[in-house]
Amino acid sequence: MKRILLNACLAIFFATTCPAQQKNLATARNIDGVVKQQMIANTIPGVSLAVLRKGKIVLLKSYGVANVEHRVPVIPETVFQSGSIGKQFTAAAVMILVQENKLSLEDKISKYFPDVPDTWKDITIRHLLTHTSGLGDYPPEIDLKRDYTEDELFSSFKKPPLDFQPGSSWNYSNVGYVMLGILIRKITGKFYGYFIQERIFQPLRMTTARVISEADIVPNRAAGYRLVKGELKNQEWVSPSTNSTADGSLYLSILDLAKWDAALYTDRPLTQSSREQIWTSARLNDGTTKDYGFGWHLGEYHGHRLIFHGGAWQGFKTFIMRFLDTELTIIFLANSWETRDFKFARALAAAFYPAFALPEVKTIADTEPKTTSLVRRALMQILMHRDENKAVAQSLNAFSLPAAIIHSSELIERKTENNLRVYRYLLTDIGRSAICTVKLTPDDKIASIELLEL
Repeated sequence: MKRILLNACLAIFFATTCPAQQKNLATARNIDGVVKQQMIANTIPGVSLAVLRKGKIVLLKSYGVANVEHRVPVIPETVFQSGSIGKQFTAAAVMILVQENKLSLEDKISKYFPDVPDTWKDITIRHLLTHTSGLGDYPPEIDLKRDYTEDELFSSFKKPPLDFQPGSSWNYSNVGYVMLGILIRKITGKFYGYFIQERIFQPLRMTTARVISEADIVPNRAAGYRLVKGELKNQEWVSPSTNSTADGSLYLSILDLAKWDAALYTDRPLTQSSREQIWTSARLNDGTTKDYGFGWHLGEYHGHRLIFHGGAWQGFKTFIMRFLDTELTIIFLANSWETRDFKFARALAAAFYPAFALPEVKTIADTEPKTTSLVRRALMQILMHRDENKAVAQSLNAFSLPAAIIHSSELIERKTENNLRVYRYLLTDIGRSAICTVKLTPDDKIASIELLEL
């Protein structure tokens, strides 16, 4: 009788556990397939990946090499450059100061920087966090290979006119986050990197997270790569000061980011109130909202509430996405500038939620990079409202096109039609795709741009 009962229990156990185990194995195989396909398609030497459920690691994988020259494999401890996913740590540092009543989100920055231009007088800390300040990207005069003090950067930032009145529109601004780093020093008396080390990295035991330094000995540091005429090259050099600003100049391992994800389910270092504010859409002066919080993109895609951010810098691409409703997080770090970060992230999401599946659109080799650069510049001008092409601007706004999508566009067709050169590009967002058709005149003028969502 005992043997019969034991066999019955075992049968019930395997009947209830095996399907789940099989599903997990199938998902892991799908993820392996996605990663390897992306690595081959985009010449990515190495990838570090983690999948977490409610802050607990359920899948941790390393692929390829961290350093091509020395053939050093990627391991979970491999340290990658963060790119702009570092902005969420700058935002978190600001919110810690808010929690301690050392500043208010509605404070005007003139309270801390009395010598700001008159056009800056209405810029608040909230505006800097949400990219609604009107500040743009680095001024053309900034040489990334030159060292600048914070005062010198501040002086340069004050020279260009604002892109728009504070709070009236949205434009991704690295300058805004550099200003937040300078602000943190103003309030705390400490370099922002030391502040986040003391208040975020050390308490969470993110032992390898830190501000970038080429001078220091950094164990397990990955090298970043780019393609030049099809040949793999090392990342381009920038000055030490350029790699220490608060817009995304961190070293992080996948294990560091796993600890960060786990902390976002707790009240340390950010309270529930702070997290809710961080993940609330920016509200513009006219009452409309933009799907961006404090260092995080926000949105609802295929029935899932999603927060995410990518990073791109010096031969590295990074991505973190958190499905708030199902408590699933997917993170990857890659050491190639050619990584199609949004496409990669979406393919990984599709391993769990098939609605995110990429469209079956075949891309072709881009043998005219100058033309693609021209098209990307034109789209950026329209996106930033610096072009009067209202029809295209409406299409771009309706698609809520992030600038990162433009930079990672992929060519799918080129032909000649009625004496015009026609180029079709695939644009891949985290939850949607579009085809952008551009027609050029013989003298490289844009005759038309059309955007069709798939």
